[in-house]
Amino acid sequence: MRLTTLSVVSAVAFSLLATTAAQATNIRVAGNFAGDHTSSIAMETFKAKVEELSDGAMTVQLFPNMQLGGAQENVDQVRTGAVQMTWIGIAFLSRLVPELEAVSLPFVFGNREQAFRVIDGEVGERLDTAMRERGLTSLGYMELGARHVTNSVRPIESADDLQGLRIRLQPNETHLATFRALGANPVAMDISEVYSALQQRVLDGQENPYSINTTRNFYEVQRYLSDTSHFFDFIVTVANANWFDGLPEEQRSIVVEAMDATNVRQRELAVAADEAALGELQELGMVFTPLSDEARAELQSLAAPVVDQLRARLGDELIDLVLQGAAES
Repeated sequence: MRLTTLSVVSAVAFSLLATTAAQATNIRVAGNFAGDHTSSIAMETFKAKVEELSDGAMTVQLFPNMQLGGAQENVDQVRTGAVQMTWIGIAFLSRLVPELEAVSLPFVFGNREQAFRVIDGEVGERLDTAMRERGLTSLGYMELGARHVTNSVRPIESADDLQGLRIRLQPNETHLATFRALGANPVAMDISEVYSALQQRVLDGQENPYSINTTRNFYEVQRYLSDTSHFFDFIVTVANANWFDGLPEEQRSIVVEAMDATNVRQRELAVAADEAALGELQELGMVFTPLSDEARAELQSLAAPVVDQLRARLGDELIDLVLQGAAES
């Protein structure tokens, strides 16, 4: 009887140890943003919060700056479960989740307040559902920011100045269609290849928020910068849905709470970084040419057919939600 009791106690103890080991979760999170980008800095908040809230039962390993490959590779790694999460510009998910292109409409968002009002509302909920249907759990949105054209050929003062320029864009069909409509020659390319392509003059230019131009050192291989603000862009953090669903409820709640705090922190950092980056780029030698109201209106008019093209692909309902949300005061 005593041996039987000891056996039962041992079995229970082993079971408890196995359960504890299973719940000791390590989260691998890949990113392609440079280590000093606001999103990479903010992800340290995620790591700290998860480990604090779980009392060490959950650990986080962050791999920024393309340590585990480029943007598209990070997406593939999350989908296969090789890593659990990634934070990434939404364009790199748009071929898998074309609904994301609805918030990539040209010249729709005049400021970040408009953009986040849309993404934090019903539009964002619909996009989250669309990602979920493709095996990804969305954990919220950070700011990538307003995108602006740089090039090594000439200042951009009107639509004529974009004609024929080979401009790198993200792999987003709406982005590419917009620059075709503006008369440029857009080239989809992973961020990991852009610097060398600019350096070797395979490309004339690229478009990115001011802060990316500093963290990626594009000022070294680009001369001219204009405040085109043609798109406002977002970063989304996504998790492998099967992995996320398999977490105990308490751990899922910890991940969500930590990511909510991270998104708030990054948005705060992004405002200051964006303001500082333009001045820094000018100090580093870039020639800044602000667009006139007339030039911006001309670009917007040329890009207008892109909205109708996207309606044909995604339907009216989602596009109208974006446009209505952006128009609200």
